[in-house]
Amino acid sequence: MKKFYRVLAYIKPYLGYAGLNVIFNLLTIVFSLFSFALLIPFLNLLFGIEKLVTEKPVLEFSTSSFLDFLNYQISQIIIQEGKVQALIYICVVILIAFFLRNFARFFAMYFMANVRIGSIRGIRNDIYKKILILPLSFYSKHKKGDIIARITTDVQEVEYSIMNYLEMIVRDPITIIAYLAFMISMSPKLTLFVLIILPVTGLIIGQIGKSLRKQSKIGQSRFAGLLATIEESISGLRIIKAFNAIEYSDNKFRSQNHSYSRILLWIYRRRDLSSPMSEFLSSAVIVIVLWFGGRMVLSDDPSIDASAFITYIVVFSQIIPPAKTFAQGFYSIQKGIASADRIFEILDAEEVIEEKPEALSITGFTKEILYKDVSFKYENDWVLRHIDLSIEKGKIIALVGESGGGKSTMVDLLPRFHDVDDGGLFIDGKDIRDCKIDDVRALMGIVSQESILFNDSIYNNIAFGDSRVSEEEVIAAAKVANAHEFIVKTEKGYQTNIGDRGMKLSGGQRQRISIARAVLANPPILILDEATSSLDTESEKLVQHALANVMKDRTSVVIAHRLSTIQHADEIIVLKNGEIAERGTHENLIQKDGVYKRLQDLQSFE
Repeated sequence: MKKFYRVLAYIKPYLGYAGLNVIFNLLTIVFSLFSFALLIPFLNLLFGIEKLVTEKPVLEFSTSSFLDFLNYQISQIIIQEGKVQALIYICVVILIAFFLRNFARFFAMYFMANVRIGSIRGIRNDIYKKILILPLSFYSKHKKGDIIARITTDVQEVEYSIMNYLEMIVRDPITIIAYLAFMISMSPKLTLFVLIILPVTGLIIGQIGKSLRKQSKIGQSRFAGLLATIEESISGLRIIKAFNAIEYSDNKFRSQNHSYSRILLWIYRRRDLSSPMSEFLSSAVIVIVLWFGGRMVLSDDPSIDASAFITYIVVFSQIIPPAKTFAQGFYSIQKGIASADRIFEILDAEEVIEEKPEALSITGFTKEILYKDVSFKYENDWVLRHIDLSIEKGKIIALVGESGGGKSTMVDLLPRFHDVDDGGLFIDGKDIRDCKIDDVRALMGIVSQESILFNDSIYNNIAFGDSRVSEEEVIAAAKVANAHEFIVKTEKGYQTNIGDRGMKLSGGQRQRISIARAVLANPPILILDEATSSLDTESEKLVQHALANVMKDRTSVVIAHRLSTIQHADEIIVLKNGEIAERGTHENLIQKDGVYKRLQDLQSFE
């Protein structure tokens, strides 16, 4: 139940609304009991057995006193105006009581909506913020479809299965207790009998839901697998078609869908069993109470008269709906907790990259970046070993080497996408692990091999993350990136939507938008991760020219596949198996006739 209490913690900001909900629910109960209490004098009057009360009773805080007072008031009406008029008065008062009951019920639901929707909004906000904070390594272990399922369908399941029954948690127990108190005041003996048989039915109902939570969690996991398959299929549709794998992909999805449907069918059948079973058991209880109470009424010395017994049965029947709702809510909450488990797995995931409580502020870059005996590993495999490198301000440093040599990992350490395992990484003498993460990343602009753009306008993609920039600044950044000319030729210029991942643009255009975004951020440190490797010759020339504009007066770390693009670098670092194999200028490395020369010869041969 810990997960359930954690979900309820999201209600705290809305306790005021929850309090109003409780108040109006109490009013609903009061008006309900008042209307039921009127049934006794109504039935006595209807049956013609009303004993007129001429002496005004003392009104006390008890059901019997209240009923005596009602009898007195009705007796006065009968004496003064007749039985028919008294009957009209009773009917009008009952109608008013039912109106006030439903009026209070509406406002109880009105205020509960704020609690339900607000708390779910808080869960969504927290899980989205968490997926932004979690390290990149987390996403290499989890499918995107599974993560999407947790923030969408799992949160929705919590809303449906838990938040929808929040009111039930408060209202129904109060209703049952209030009605039981009223019943005890009418007939303690009959109520004691009810209290003996009700727990038996509750125990039977409770046994059904024991395995529901476990099966629900399995069902949610399989649904997440479905989403992952759909996401992968849409992303890889070109490959699926090219390799005639439509039938294979369809069969894979059908198999997953069949497995999910079977578990869902089991869950629905078990959950749906609760309603008819609880209704049957409730009916059985009512029949037993009718038998037991009927014997009390028909005995030689009745402890409860017929009208009171009928009212008692009516009140007892009103306990059945909240008890039934409580039983249904029990199953739904078990199903919701299974989804909450999956949500809290993300919220409780280790952040790894954490900011120290008293992190240092770093507002500029003035001297050097220093890799000091840096080593890094993914789980058990070392990717970088004993890297020593100084990058002075204003220099261009190129990283080259075979695939898997550690180039991308080395630059990913700079913005703290990962933290070093051994050694240290320093900016102007400050270990970046001691600095504020936002400050460190604000010093850097990144242009990667794959242009990461969003389904938005060109303007918003360039100004991404900064709402304070002006249109003039965006246009200026686009001109530096050689992007302005093609942008103004699009349908709506800078307001043109570029589609999912920027697919409405060519590869070169997407890359120049990425460069413009980096230019606008105006970072002192620029990271270029194979920014031109996927482009054709013409696009590469345009992008290279844009990069040359950007790299002026900036410290640049360039990962290059085509060695021809980094011959002008101040220093070239050749990585092999996670270690620095060679370093120097282009000319020096060619003269060494080592790893770099071999790479150069291979590309010349190509």
